[in-house]
Order: sequence, then structure tokens, then C-alpha cells
Amino acid sequence: MVFPMKTAFRTHRRVEFHETDMAGMVHFSNFFRYMEEAEVDFLRHLGLGVVWQGKEQRFSFPRVSAACDYFIPARFEDLLEIRISIEKIGTKSVTYAHEFHRGEEVLARGEITSVCCRVLPDDRLESTEIPPEIRSKLEAAGG
Repeated sequence: MVFPMKTAFRTHRRVEFHETDMAGMVHFSNFFRYMEEAEVDFLRHLGLGVVWQGKEQRFSFPRVSAACDYFIPARFEDLLEIRISIEKIGTKSVTYAHEFHRGEEVLARGEITSVCCRVLPDDRLESTEIPPEIRSKLEAAGG
């Protein structure tokens, strides 16, 4: 049985033909793209981003873990509703849950964990604590 999750944000996306396989179903790998797009939409909705410039430092939220479980296939031209919730906010990381709906049907559930990083002058990444102004927006959205 699939239980409902608490939703912080919803976005919609129509399945494109090129996202389907020979059987006419959305190829599993596209759900990871959908989760990333939904995460970006969610952060934008909060006035945030996956990359931003602080006063003296550039930051990023690269993904370090991703998983998805599939229940019902999505097909060309389906209108998907992607629901996002914040599962956990750690000292340096955020874990988002994604639930994919077609009408009332739950098609898939996925999870992505992103880590807050400073972008160093040579473009290397160094994990760091989530800045308080970012954390407060995430906590408010996560309930």
C-alpha cells in the first residue's frame, strides 16, 4: 500500500515523447531529471537556488544520493504532478521526498539528498553548514 506524504510544494510536468522507451513508458532515468527539476522549482519558489552567491562566497547544493521506486508506468502526454516534501534537514544536508501523481494515482516515489558546499576559487567543492538564512527558509517550508 502507498501512503500519502506531507507536501511542501507541487509542480506539474507533461511527459514528452523523447522521454519514453520502446514500450511507450517513461524511461526510469527521466524520473531523476524530474526530481531535479522539481527541486529547482521548489527552491526558486522559496527565493533560493541550487547555486547562489553569498556576500563573499559562492555556494552550491550538489546531489549526493538519489533513489526512486516505481509503481505504475507514466506515458507520453501524461500530466504529472510532482509533490515535494522535506524529509530531513541536517547540519550540512537536505533530503527531499518526491511523489509522482497522475490524477489520484501514485506512480513513483523518489528521494534526493543534497549537501551544502562552498565553491572554492579553483571550483572544488567543500561541504559546509547550511547558512542560517537558507536553513530558516527550508525549515519554514518543511513544516
